Amino acid sequence: MLSDRILNMGYSKTLEMTSKARKLKELGYNVINLSVGEPNFYPPSFILDAAKKAIDEGYHYYTPISGILDLKKKICNKFKRDNNLNYNISQIVISNGVKQSIINLFLSLLNKNDEVIIPSPYWVSYYEMVKFCQAKPIIIPTTIEYDFKITSKQLETVISSKTKIFIFNSPCNPTGSVYSKKELKNIVNILSKYSKIIIISDEIYEYIIYDKKHISIASFPEIYNQTVTLNGLSKSFAMTGWRVGYMGAPEWIAKACDKIQGQTTSCVNTIAQRASIIALTYNPKLLLSNLISEFKFRRDLVINIINNIPQFKFKIPEGAFYIFLDISPLLEDKKYNSYIKSSNDFAMYLLNKCHIATVSGESFGYKNGLRISYANSKENLIEAFNRIKKLLK
Repeated sequence: MLSDRILNMGYSKTLEMTSKARKLKELGYNVINLSVGEPNFYPPSFILDAAKKAIDEGYHYYTPISGILDLKKKICNKFKRDNNLNYNISQIVISNGVKQSIINLFLSLLNKNDEVIIPSPYWVSYYEMVKFCQAKPIIIPTTIEYDFKITSKQLETVISSKTKIFIFNSPCNPTGSVYSKKELKNIVNILSKYSKIIIISDEIYEYIIYDKKHISIASFPEIYNQTVTLNGLSKSFAMTGWRVGYMGAPEWIAKACDKIQGQTTSCVNTIAQRASIIALTYNPKLLLSNLISEFKFRRDLVINIINNIPQFKFKIPEGAFYIFLDISPLLEDKKYNSYIKSSNDFAMYLLNKCHIATVSGESFGYKNGLRISYANSKENLIEAFNRIKKLLK
C-alpha cells in the first residue's frame, strides 16, 4: 500500500542510532550518545527571555509563509555583517530548520533524472532527498589524505548536461573540514562556466570554526546569482528544537520555495521567530566565544585520546563538533574482521558491547568511516573513549 517513493527512501541513520540509544537507556543501560549533532547547552538566557516575552505579548498566530518582516531584516543584516552578502527581503525564506530549506530547494528545482553533485562524505539527508525527488546523486569521493575535500578537477570531471545542483557543506558535517578562500576560488572558477548549475552552500556550522575564517562561496561575485546560502540557529545558538533555518537565494528561487512551503508546512513557529530576532541582533563572535572555546577544548581532549588508539586514523577537524574516523586499520585487522566487516558492524558493536552510540560512515557515503560527536560533556567523552579503548584491547 506504500508508495514507491517512500519504499525507496532510507531512514536517517543519525536519528535511527539516536532512537536505538534511547531504547537501551530506557532499559536501564548507561548509554553515552555520541551520535546526535546537538550541543548539550541551553540557548542564551536573553533568547529564552525573548520567547517568554513573545508569549506574553500575544504572538500566537500565523505569520507570512516565508517569515516575519523583522526577522527577515535581521537575516539580511547578518548576511551583510558576517558574510559580505547583499540580500534583500524578497530573497529570504525562513523554514523549519535548514533541512526543510534543502527539501524546498530540491522540490522546486529538480526534475526526474536531473543530476545533483555531492562531495562525500556528505550529510546523511542530501542523498536521500535527491532520490526522493527522482533525481540522481552524483558522488565525488574524497580521501582523508586530502582532508576530505574535493578538487576543482574532480568537480569538472563529473559535470554533465544533466547537472542541475552542486551542494556542499563548510564547515562540514561529518568531517569538520573547512574550505579555504583559495580552495573555494578554484571551485568557483569551474562553476562560473556553468551558469545553469545552482550552488547550494550549507553553512549551518558557520560560527563553530576554530583556526580558520569562514568564507561564503556566494561572496564571489561571479557566482552570486547562481548560489543559495543556507544557515540557521540550531547549532551555534543551541536552538535545535526551535527549528529555525533560512536561506538567501535568487528571488525566483525564493518565490518557488515560498510556494512549496505554503502547500506543506506554512510558517515557522511564531514564538521561535520572535526569539530569533534577538539572537541575530548580537555580534556572534562576542556572543559565542565561550561556546567555541569549549568545543575546541573538547575536540583537543578527544584527539589526545584517539592518538593512542592505533585502529583509528583521523584528520583534526577545523570546524563543527564532530571527529570523523577512518577505521580501515580495524577492518583490515584479522583480530576483528571475523565479526566486524563494515563500519555499520562496528557502530552496532560499540552500541551493544559498550553502550556508545556513534554513526557509521556508510551513512555519509564513506564506507570505512565513523562519525563521533563531541557535543557532549567532558566526563562523558572521557568515559566513552575509555570504554572503546578497553573494548579494542
